[in-house]
Amino acid sequence: MPHQFAPIIVMGVQGSGKSTVGALLAAALGVPFVDGDDLHSPTAIEKMAAGTPPTDEDRAPWQRRVGQYAATSREAGTPVVIACSALKVMYRDMLRELVPDFYFVHLEGGQELIAQRLSTRNHEYMPAGLLNSQFETLEPLAAHESGIVVDVTDGPEEVVAQVVAALTSGS
Repeated sequence: MPHQFAPIIVMGVQGSGKSTVGALLAAALGVPFVDGDDLHSPTAIEKMAAGTPPTDEDRAPWQRRVGQYAATSREAGTPVVIACSALKVMYRDMLRELVPDFYFVHLEGGQELIAQRLSTRNHEYMPAGLLNSQFETLEPLAAHESGIVVDVTDGPEEVVAQVVAALTSGS
């Protein structure tokens, strides 16, 4: 598929499938994938590993690194798909300061479903105990934000098919 798409953020709470869907979506679009977790600072990782949710101040430098990565990729002529929680509108606004046309893919699922998924997963620094804080922090896409909300009840392949269909139809 040609590189005709804006950089994409696959967003949502932990356990929603951001990394899995992001990698599959990037492959379907023929663009690179980056897991935003790899762009966290060691200090932020230590804090989360200890079970402390990051504050807005903790997240700001990370959000800038994510946005800068996408901006640099775009300048090189290669849009990118990035998995990044981007839970609040203010975080997404910060990302759009660097890449104004980011397209957001919000992976949405009920807290019970996500908690069940987390019970079978072992993340290196994101304990399942932070899920409540993520749902409390999550703000849905606002009217001014370009993107799509996709229910994660279906498997990752179905989610990716929905996103690709929306991108190719111009939704």
